[in-house]
Amino acid sequence: MATVLVVEDTLSELELISNYLRESGYSVIGATSAKEALHKAVEQKPDAIVTDIVMPGMSGFELCRKLKNNPATEQLPIIICSSKDQEIDRFWGMKQGAAVYVTKPFTREELVRAVKSVVA
Repeated sequence: MATVLVVEDTLSELELISNYLRESGYSVIGATSAKEALHKAVEQKPDAIVTDIVMPGMSGFELCRKLKNNPATEQLPIIICSSKDQEIDRFWGMKQGAAVYVTKPFTREELVRAVKSVVA
């Protein structure tokens, strides 16, 4: 069973994403901040990360950069899941190292398809 680290500062969104993934057979680790996610990514070595962009303290873009610059986490596929739906946001997310960009609101199928696309 693949493990996905979900990084989302809005608890209702964290619950929704986590439930969608659990119902689809994934093990889920939750984090409510990018700082917490960095620690959990190194400690628990998930198979993929789903992150929001707009979070207090450190953005999802910064999180991507830090993960990609750390030898322990540089291979982790990152899925950005954000309400920022402009082309520049998508471009910037991919430039920071994200493998997939999903915009909110999303369906369960869109989210699961994005995770399946990066987790064998």
